[in-house]
Amino acid sequence: MTQESKDQVKRIKTPLTEETIAGLKAGEVVLLSGVIYTGRDAAHKRLVEALNRGEELPFELKDQVIYYVGPTPEKPGQIFGSAGPTTSYRMDAYTPRLLDLGLKGMIGKGYRSDEVTESIRKNKAVYFGAIGGLGATIGKSVKETKIIAYEDLGAEAIRRIVVEDLPVTVLTDSQGNDLYKQGQSEYLKWRESHEAE
Repeated sequence: MTQESKDQVKRIKTPLTEETIAGLKAGEVVLLSGVIYTGRDAAHKRLVEALNRGEELPFELKDQVIYYVGPTPEKPGQIFGSAGPTTSYRMDAYTPRLLDLGLKGMIGKGYRSDEVTESIRKNKAVYFGAIGGLGATIGKSVKETKIIAYEDLGAEAIRRIVVEDLPVTVLTDSQGNDLYKQGQSEYLKWRESHEAE
């Protein structure tokens, strides 16, 4: 990313505030810095099972961001491996419960269910997209990392990571606007106008 393109994007920090989230719109590019947590479907299943048993979670959900990633092993001299996003629908069954408990941001790729989109809107949260083909570049945004739970899951363990200028795009904003649906709608309008010519 060039300096000029960096100057055209929003920079935000975690933990996310309502004011920060309200200022984000679907389609915007964001550079995210601060503490975020990693977790894929196996970790999400354990989190919800812990909640069902009345247990405390390994980290406070309020105002936090979870990145759906299972990083590759680090190469010599690296603190974090390639960090491309996991397909987000794998977490859809668990997401509304976590959002209701204060989770404010998620990073992944792909569509979310209508139930998750409604929960994002209801809880004034945000869903970011990371580009899968940029896993190595994304990994370089990680400045610190520590496994905090479920170490037996290997790459899918929950990590507390500190990121600097992690490049993401707002896929679903706090109003429930969905970049995927907007893109389809705009394309269909464009196609209809050109077919009429």
